Amino acid sequence: MTYNRRRFLQHAAFSAAAASSLSRTEWVVAEEEPQSKSPNEKIGVACIGIGGRGGDHISNFIGRDDVELLYICDADEKIGRNRQREIEGRTGKQPQFVKDMRAVFDDPAVHAISTATPNHWHSLASIWAMQAGKDVYVEKPVSHNVWEGRQCVNAARSLGRICQCGTQSRSSQSLHEAAGWVQEGHLGAIQYAIGTCYKPRPGIGRLNEPLKIPDEIDYDLWCGPAAMVPLYRPKLHYDWHWDFNTGNGDLGNQGIHQMDIARWFLGEAALSPRVVSFGGRLGYEDAGDTPNTQIVMHAYDKAPLIFEVRGLPKAKEFQQRGWGDNMDAFRGSQVGVIVQCEQGYVVIPSYSAAIAYSNDGEQIKRWSGGGDHYANFLKACRSRNHADLNADILDGHLSSALCHTGNISYQMGQKATAREISDTLSAMPLLAESFDRMVAHLRANDVPVDEPVLTQGAALSMDPASETFPGNAEASSRTTRQYRAPFIVPTIEV
Repeated sequence: MTYNRRRFLQHAAFSAAAASSLSRTEWVVAEEEPQSKSPNEKIGVACIGIGGRGGDHISNFIGRDDVELLYICDADEKIGRNRQREIEGRTGKQPQFVKDMRAVFDDPAVHAISTATPNHWHSLASIWAMQAGKDVYVEKPVSHNVWEGRQCVNAARSLGRICQCGTQSRSSQSLHEAAGWVQEGHLGAIQYAIGTCYKPRPGIGRLNEPLKIPDEIDYDLWCGPAAMVPLYRPKLHYDWHWDFNTGNGDLGNQGIHQMDIARWFLGEAALSPRVVSFGGRLGYEDAGDTPNTQIVMHAYDKAPLIFEVRGLPKAKEFQQRGWGDNMDAFRGSQVGVIVQCEQGYVVIPSYSAAIAYSNDGEQIKRWSGGGDHYANFLKACRSRNHADLNADILDGHLSSALCHTGNISYQMGQKATAREISDTLSAMPLLAESFDRMVAHLRANDVPVDEPVLTQGAALSMDPASETFPGNAEASSRTTRQYRAPFIVPTIEV
């Protein structure tokens, strides 16, 4: 069944129950001219998912003369009403609050949406919005799995929409200059890149009985495409990152930023042909199931990309005092990237700085200065040219999918001792070195790595063109998920 959007708008006064039963997988927007706003005309924006990260979206839109924030949307009414009062205090005007995002998609006054929902909603919210004729700013990762991220790309291209990923380092002038300088060969050929996400992640606790969801939260809407299951963590919000049903661990939370920077510097425009991961949720027991310690290697043909996640501090003693101030660093990178070349290396320690060194450690060159990622999105909304975006949805998809394939390897793994894993890495010295550092870190935290507590992930071969794992049905099945009606990500052909 196909709906004309304007016809559908005539019936927009639907009840919450009716809204919940409407499946956007059946809705194909009618042909119409793409929206284009003149420099003097305001862009109407709706912010969807307005918790922690959503606050940054709101702050960046309400401070602009060329934007009008029309709606805020969240499944948690308490958060929504608090945000309304906060915005009114800052601007003198309240945006409309709705719980169900579908209520904003059919308002022609809304030209663009920004979404900072939990990861499991990112692709579907973006696709629904684009089908309704809206442009989209979507937080990282742009997807919860590989397949739905590709559908998001397909939606943007087939519908002619602007879709920006929230990897704000892509708008940093200093990183643009540094990446170009490296790719011009000033330090010789790139040998490898190592991304690091050494960020304090204490345990989230575990309840004996399922969490009672407050009445002000529509848990059905909150779950959306994900399985609607009882939760045994004390907090609903934020700690969804550490549950594979809704999040992607720190690899897909903080690490996606550094994964994107590493892929950018390497100049890779596809997924890696081979991937393997090791790690575990170690040092404590809680309700999370994503690794707090992890290594992923993407074996690109030109130069490998290794990514390291560490959520524990330098040593066990700091778990009781000074956790956040006592995290490891590797060659000047705590949450950052090292790009090693023949004649030196570059450290990217933040979203807005990079430093080049000789192999002897002498500083050669330094770049600094960020950029306005939201302004870049709004510029492209007016130009109607996705090439104007610094973080187009395709780049967001590829970097997000590198995190997902690393997690697929991990989820398909088997328990092993540190020695058993180490014995398999003799032909891969760079990966072996990374693994040895991880094992030393775990020993310092009293993790019994001589017992089979680590997960040795499956070594997977991918076809980057199809974004599947040929001959491996289980791995390929993990590139998507079972969706919960009516929150089903549609298949979109280009």
